[in-house]
Amino acid sequence: MSTDVNALGKGLRNLGILVFLFIASPIALTMGFKALEKFENTNKEFISYLILTIAGILIIFTIFFAFKTFNTLLKAFFKD
Repeated sequence: MSTDVNALGKGLRNLGILVFLFIASPIALTMGFKALEKFENTNKEFISYLILTIAGILIIFTIFFAFKTFNTLLKAFFKD
């Protein structure tokens, strides 16, 4: 049982991106809710809904990307 170095490099790169997404997703969601509170009953209210939509999509992508990254790392470590 040996480690696939190329897959491990790809997995570690994806893990770095995943850490960034774990930080950026909740920050974007918080910014959306703060904007919704600030722009209540104004013409700029659609901006807060746009930020919330983007943050929701980003969170769903982060969860998908986490499964994909950990699958890549498992295949790199436990290659038959």
